Amino acid sequence: MKTALYILFAFLFLLSCGSRGGSGTLTEAPAEELNGIKTGINIGERAPELVFESPTGENIALSSLRGKMVQIDFWAAWCSPCRYENPNLVKTYHHFKDKKFQSGNGFTVYGVSLDRSKEAWIAAIEKDGLVWESHVSDLKYWQSAAAAQYGVMQIPSSFLIDGNGIIVAKNLRGELLDNKLKEFLK
Repeated sequence: MKTALYILFAFLFLLSCGSRGGSGTLTEAPAEELNGIKTGINIGERAPELVFESPTGENIALSSLRGKMVQIDFWAAWCSPCRYENPNLVKTYHHFKDKKFQSGNGFTVYGVSLDRSKEAWIAAIEKDGLVWESHVSDLKYWQSAAAAQYGVMQIPSSFLIDGNGIIVAKNLRGELLDNKLKEFLK
């Protein structure tokens, strides 16, 4: 039994370390420091840049949201837990979108879809009332370059970044996300 667990953990580790490749990002996550802060996917690190297409074909960069608190939300139209969580995220968005935070003004969502179908993705955005402007996807399902870059192995998954682009929390939903955002209010 122990051997099977070790093999499973080794497999999962290798899987999480491997690159799934693909196009979609304009920059890779550098393993360097910028102003003394390492770029990475851990709390306290600068969030790696993401640049993907919106439903209208426009490239939207995560860095274009700098100056706001941002929830990077990995989800998909086919994901029941994601869809179940969407009303909570919409409520949080409306409550905090115009608030002043210690490291910026406003809150928004950078929604990264792991869908394959553009039609299903757009329909879910509309049906769930996801009114924020930053919806992106490379429509590559689990081969999503963004998911690989952020080590996303399940959805929903999320990263909360502050106005400086620093990851301050991971995988917060509902009241936990609200409470974390309250900590950063001015």
